[in-house]
Order: sequence, then C-alpha cells, then structure tokens
Amino acid sequence: MTLSRTAEIRATAATDPARAEAMLAAFLGETFAITASDVRINHDQYSLNSLNGFFTCEQGECFFKFHQEEGEEDMRGEYYRADILARAGLPVDQPILSSTLPGEQILVYRRRSDPRFSDVLRALDLAPDAPAMARALAAEGALNDHLLAVAKASLHEITPDQSAAEPIHRLFSERLIDPATGHYPGGRLASFYIGQAFDLAGQSASWDEIALARPVINGVEYDRPLAVLFDAARTRLAPARLADAGGIVAHGDAHNANVWYERGETADHLAFFDPAFAGEHVPALLAEVKSTFHNILAHPLWLYDSDMVPGRWQVTAQLAEGCLFIDSDWAPGVLRDALLAVKAESFWKPWLAHLAERGILPADWEEVLRLALFLCPTLVMNLRAGAGRHNPQSSAIGLSQAILCGARPLAGEDRMVRFFESIRPEP
Repeated sequence: MTLSRTAEIRATAATDPARAEAMLAAFLGETFAITASDVRINHDQYSLNSLNGFFTCEQGECFFKFHQEEGEEDMRGEYYRADILARAGLPVDQPILSSTLPGEQILVYRRRSDPRFSDVLRALDLAPDAPAMARALAAEGALNDHLLAVAKASLHEITPDQSAAEPIHRLFSERLIDPATGHYPGGRLASFYIGQAFDLAGQSASWDEIALARPVINGVEYDRPLAVLFDAARTRLAPARLADAGGIVAHGDAHNANVWYERGETADHLAFFDPAFAGEHVPALLAEVKSTFHNILAHPLWLYDSDMVPGRWQVTAQLAEGCLFIDSDWAPGVLRDALLAVKAESFWKPWLAHLAERGILPADWEEVLRLALFLCPTLVMNLRAGAGRHNPQSSAIGLSQAILCGARPLAGEDRMVRFFESIRPEP
C-alpha cells in the first residue's frame, strides 16, 4: 500500500529530519498556497503518533501539527473539527489553516509562547513547587468543571451507527484489529505483542508464556491476564456497543500535550488544540478516558521518559507457577495522585451520577472504563523492551500499570479500586 503524504513525512522524520522538513515545506506550500520557510520538526517524548513543529510564512510564525494513524487513507468521516468544540463552548485554539483530506490532514496555528500543560507538569514532577502545583491543580479543576458542563448540555441518545462513525474508536478498538480486514487479533495488538519476545527486568519470556499467566503485582493477585483483557476489550469496546450511554461533544484525545497552559495574574487556564478525534456523538464513557490515563496514570516518566526509569526505581519480574510476578517501588507521586483526585471529584463522580440520574449508565460502566484505560498504554506504543522506547524496567512497569487498570485484585484493594470506589454513583 502506498503511504499517504503525512505517513511518508512522519516515517522520514525518524531517520532524516532535514529531508522531512523539506518535504513538509513542499506539502504546506502545495496544500495552503503559502511559502513555508524555516520549517523545524519538534522531537519530543509526546509525539507518539503525530508530528509537530514550527515554520514561517506570509501569515507570520506558525505552529503545525498532524496526527497520523495506520490506515488513515481509508478514514471514515471527518477529522480535525475544532469548530465542533468551539460551538459547544469548550476552550479550543482555532487553526488559521487546516486540511481534512484523508492522508493529508494537518492543522496550522499561530505560534504561541504558552507552554503545553504536559511540559508544566513534567517539570513539577522533577522539581516539586507547592504554589505552582496548586495553580496547576486549580487550572485542571476549572477545565473539568467546563468539560462536565458541556458534557451535560450535549448529552443525547445516539445510534450504534453514530457511535461507530466517531473517529475516537481509532484510539481504542480499531487498534486491536487489522485495519483492512477487521481480523482480530490484528493491528497494533498483533504487531506489538502476538508471538513476540519480552524482556521484563530479569525475566525473558514469550507472549505465549505471559499472555495467560496470572498477574501478581506487588504481591497482589489479579483476576485476569493480558490476553483475557484484550479479548474483553475487543468485545465490550466494540464501537456500536458504546452507544448505550449516549453521546456528547468532546475532544476525545485531550492528553496534556494537546493542551496549552495559559498563565494569568491570579489564575491559570487551559485550552485545547489538535482536536484530531473530536466529535458530536462521542460515546459518553469513552470521552475522558485518554485524558485520565495519559495525563495522570502514565506519569511520572515511565511512559514518555522511559530512559529515565533505570536506576530511579527498582523493578523485578518473574514467571513461576503459572503467574507473572512484577514488583517495583515506582509510584505516581504527590502531583499525579492529586490530579487523579481532581479528575475523580470534578469530572468522573458527577458525570457518572448524571448518567445514572438519566437512566443511561450501563451496569458494567466500570468494566468499560477499566478496559479502555487498559488499552491506553498497551496500544499507544509498543511496551516491549527494545522494540521502541522501552527498556526492561519501564516495560515491566508499563504492563503492571495496564493490568492494574483493567484487572481487579482477587483480594484487598489497590489504587484503581480506590479510584473507582470514589467515583461510584450512590445507590
């Protein structure tokens, strides 16, 4: 299959940035009838399935970003609909130039001096500052208040077909299947893990050995292994099934590398950009999953800065008696724990209560959220050591955190059990 232009540019950028920048200049010029000069591609830890950077043209200094997925040439529906979010009243940066053609989808913004929220929080992970953390948490809370209001106002019944047409599924269920045939297991699941070798901090193993091994994380035994979690996600997160809780207007991929941090005199504010998966009928339980995982549970460091993990935390793994044991002293830290509490209190708890009041909260809502959270780290990048960014230590931490999201302890509680109890609607 011939690569789309965005796919070709993204692939070239990994090995020959200068050539990719020249290709981008030509692409921008042809797409928007501008003269793009001083093109510079950013190489940061958050550009997992996207490319961004800067250039100058007749309209001044600009920032570009595009998101490129496997099979994008056959994309269903529109991408990059910032106007949907703006009409709903969400804070979103509007592009000055945009292309929504399949395989040539790109947004261009006026260049800002604001940092991304992801960079602000990463700095606070590494060098805690109580007043700065308080401002960041207040900004997060204010954004969640806004998200909740828009979600309530836009909530409506959707058909299975409307749900299935939303591009957000490309971040979840469609990464489990072959994009051309729909075969399961396929897509990223098959290419990342099926039949592959794993190096897990002292334990070498094949996929077949760990796929059905009972997980035991820090001494706690869990009810479902990796293969069973993927199978359950394939069934319950099928796009048509997710119509059962209704649909809302949402960004869908609001990880903090897609959020500007606007500093104010007395309070700071957050604003979205890159609404690659925005929609009017986004399944109500799926809309804020990506932001919950990637802004909180993926930190500190293990997912986006995996090279910083070795030596910082102690991690071991072992296969024995049909179990996969993973132990580590990694912890989310004060900032991410506080962010999770804010997300629970200002969005998830009142949102689930609202769905329950409307009579459309599925009985298995926790299962939906757990499986979607599980897919976030496992399919956003290859968690196997040596296959990309990850090393044996970060790979083991990553798989353990994914399991904590999707599976339940057979006895006792863990961080995710406490989270779900904190957001559970009153009977």
